[in-house]
Amino acid sequence: MKNSIVVVDDHTLLLQAIGGMVKDFKEFEVNYLCKNGQELLDKLKNPANIPDIVLMDINMPVLDGIETTEILSREYPQIKVLALSVEENEDTILKMLRAGAKGYLMKDTKRSILKEALLQVVEKGYYHTNTVSKLLVNSLSNQTDDICLKEREKEFLQHACTEMTYKEIADKMFLSPKTVEGYRDSIYEKLNIRNRIGLVLFAIRNGLFKP
Repeated sequence: MKNSIVVVDDHTLLLQAIGGMVKDFKEFEVNYLCKNGQELLDKLKNPANIPDIVLMDINMPVLDGIETTEILSREYPQIKVLALSVEENEDTILKMLRAGAKGYLMKDTKRSILKEALLQVVEKGYYHTNTVSKLLVNSLSNQTDDICLKEREKEFLQHACTEMTYKEIADKMFLSPKTVEGYRDSIYEKLNIRNRIGLVLFAIRNGLFKP
């Protein structure tokens, strides 16, 4: 079964070109195209229009990509957003990722990389280029001074950087899965992050884990 994609971009030619490119990927199908975030939100009112992934532009009229992504993260968390933009500004990239985007690509990205990014978003839940990963690590540097993790939280964090499942981590730490999930949620809140890649980046940045 193919994964469903929606493309959101206010430039008609780019919108059609990106949609046409994705249609050529055998693993994916394009449900529909939208010219701005509001048009997308209007379409999503019909449950039949909810896709697996949204390829999201940032600078758009009516409702831009960052605002739209924030709304999707809150109201349609099952939808994964992959940003596709000409914006190279670090602040913009970080704002988009913090809004909930699972990855960030430039519009001049090669066809093969776009396909790989989509596949990784499906399989892993995110796709971060080396540039984006470095940005995320650096963005955490000013957040760590006042953060205090308990020893067991640090231990959990080290295990979370491996390929172990949360159940396997619970077994390793001689804890219940519910307790481990509590550690995870506590760290998410303290670090203001949304996913496991954020845990890994924080651990690497602070010397708690060395890949």
